[in-house]
Amino acid sequence: MPELTDFVLGHEPAIRLGFFVGVFALMAGWEALEPRRARAVARWRRWPNNLGITALNTLAVRFMFPTAAVGFAITAEARGWGLLNTLSLPEWLKILIAIALLDLAIYLQHVTFHAVPVLWRLHRMHHADLDTDLTTGARFHPLEIVLSMVVKIAAVVALGAPAVAVVVFEVLLNATSTFNHGNVRLPENLDRILRWFMVNPDMHRVHHSILPNETNSNFGFQVPWWDRLFGTYRAQPSAGHEGMTIGLEILRDPVQLRIDRMLIQPFIGPAGAHPISWRNRGP
Repeated sequence: MPELTDFVLGHEPAIRLGFFVGVFALMAGWEALEPRRARAVARWRRWPNNLGITALNTLAVRFMFPTAAVGFAITAEARGWGLLNTLSLPEWLKILIAIALLDLAIYLQHVTFHAVPVLWRLHRMHHADLDTDLTTGARFHPLEIVLSMVVKIAAVVALGAPAVAVVVFEVLLNATSTFNHGNVRLPENLDRILRWFMVNPDMHRVHHSILPNETNSNFGFQVPWWDRLFGTYRAQPSAGHEGMTIGLEILRDPVQLRIDRMLIQPFIGPAGAHPISWRNRGP
């Protein structure tokens, strides 16, 4: 285990980049060969802006948090901070517990960004995409990314998460976000099985529906268990995946897909209906 930890921490940037590029290429090919939905907007109008905001977010995080969450995990471990650093457990078990609880923290954060109007203004940029595909998974406002990093660091320190668990969690989070936003088709039987163990594209696509009660469901990024446990799971969109409308009732002008417009979206116009306040608990 020490050798694995040293390898992961020593090659953290290369591991993250390698997984991102690999998953991106795989999903791009899959979307081209077997798309789930017809595109509402051409990729050339969306991809440069979505990827541009991704690059900007990466630079912002590296500038503001040079050591990112991994550095805080190393510091917490050295100083004995956090729950797991007080428990005598095998290292592999600490890693599994940390990954699971960090995923729960991200789920709760996601729900909060839908529940608090000022946070919804930041998060709605993610939902204002008029299609969902692999690039939507990284389309977040820089201010949301910074706040998310603060939440993640606090969770890492409070848990005493091992540094290797933080690297594995972030790699998995990036990979699964790219996957579950993908415009890809899974065989029905595989979809039915897979959604018990991980969030798949059909499950997460419901979360991007224009209908507020559907937007306020399926918050998970990696595993579906939190949605099922807390009652936010919805199996299918009411209009079906081919018939559903992606996005929000506001910000539907394609000009809002430009990166300059995305950056100012939290500060213009009405907040819109942040979905949790419109929760429909019917079928």
